[in-house]
Amino acid sequence: MGRPSAFAQYKTLLAKDLRQEFRTREMLTSMGIYALLVIIVYGAALALTARGIDIANMGGGLLWVLIVFTSLLGLGRSFAHEKEQACMDGIMLVPLDRSVIFLAKATANILFMLAVEVITVPLFYFFFMSGQPVAATFFWVVAPLLVGTIGMAGIGTMLSTITMNTRSRDVMLAILFIPLIYPLLYACVTATTAAIAGTEFWTDFFVMPLVLACGYDVVMLLVCWVLYDFVVSA
Repeated sequence: MGRPSAFAQYKTLLAKDLRQEFRTREMLTSMGIYALLVIIVYGAALALTARGIDIANMGGGLLWVLIVFTSLLGLGRSFAHEKEQACMDGIMLVPLDRSVIFLAKATANILFMLAVEVITVPLFYFFFMSGQPVAATFFWVVAPLLVGTIGMAGIGTMLSTITMNTRSRDVMLAILFIPLIYPLLYACVTATTAAIAGTEFWTDFFVMPLVLACGYDVVMLLVCWVLYDFVVSA
């Protein structure tokens, strides 16, 4: 038998991650519960001041705070099984391109994060924005959510690999993750807020930030893909 193609290796690794998560449901359950708890905290914090707050102009920022910290929890667990059960050592013995490991793990993280967002974003809207008039551009919020999720999953996968063998990996992941995604986060918050509020400066506050976020994703994902061989072999 010949050596499997890179795409066949990618599908095998991705299927392994998906089967493992659907069997244990550790990552999805922890992210979902954490997101729900953050929404409850939002409700308690904004309960007495909701009438004096323009939630349409704050919705983008609040939503992305929820997504970032929920994603951090999931990304911190993305290599837990590989670390605890020495699965990564076995994968490293296989003659495959190390960047395939990055692509498979990043894809799995994207799917898990999107699955949680499909549940939490409607809940956020129901609890905090259902009484607000809906702008005609509201459903464009899907675009920055997708672009931001892809970028965070790729960067988070790289950083999760770097911090996998550190003593305080959750703390180190947060310290590295937040500053690195700040440009992406700023652009996605701006575009999300513009979509929610329906601002008249559509090009300045939605289109341009979204283009910048896409460019940031392309550059950072290429950097992570190129450097992953060195990182995972170090």
